[in-house]
Amino acid sequence: MLFVVILLTACKKQSELNGNLSSTQSLSAKEDCNAIDPANFVDLVSNQYFPLVTGTVFHYLNTAEEDGQTTTTNVEVTILDETKIIQGVRCQAVHDVVTEDGETTEDTYDWYAQDKSGTVWYFGEHTKSLKDKSGWTTEGSWKAGSRNACAGVIMWSDPLAHAGETYYQEFLPDIAVDQAQVISTNSTVTVPYGTFTNCLKTREFTILEPDVIEYKYYAAGIGLIKTEMVAGGNEVEVLTAITN
Repeated sequence: MLFVVILLTACKKQSELNGNLSSTQSLSAKEDCNAIDPANFVDLVSNQYFPLVTGTVFHYLNTAEEDGQTTTTNVEVTILDETKIIQGVRCQAVHDVVTEDGETTEDTYDWYAQDKSGTVWYFGEHTKSLKDKSGWTTEGSWKAGSRNACAGVIMWSDPLAHAGETYYQEFLPDIAVDQAQVISTNSTVTVPYGTFTNCLKTREFTILEPDVIEYKYYAAGIGLIKTEMVAGGNEVEVLTAITN
């Protein structure tokens, strides 16, 4: 993988959007699901901001502060050589594991697929996590086409064409209703893995936690490199390494 190409990308002159991007724009219900036509999807997820290359492992460090206490966790995201058929679409499997002090606290399988235009869709997840150290819960799990759940857009083929729009990344009423907005594609971001220019910046939120807002940054050719909570808490997650 030639990650150095990121550093050579010409600077785009798109200014960061202004205006009111309040989470009050969120919708409490989705009128209908986007029509999913399996014939409109391709086998590989190659979107520049969300490439899924089998065997790649992304390593992140998450740091959160609450009530004067700092907690650090490690997040390992592995692109698996596995697929799952959902609504007739062959989806790529991604395995996320969160550990704290060597103990697994969250274990998730996500499923993604890319359509012919290059937009990446999120078809669901099976997640389990420790809840208050008292046991495991699968709360938050969902699958498109089941229990009125709808696939959502995780990454547009041309993000700037959708700048300022509010869109669902996932949809299962009262369970998974994350939404996002594209802010810009000209951010410069430094993380332990390196410094990247021309990064895509998104604003993400959910009506399930209306006070929480996150910014996410994606580098072309790599994907997610940083997540920063800017309201509702003090938490940041950064890319530290990529292995395969």
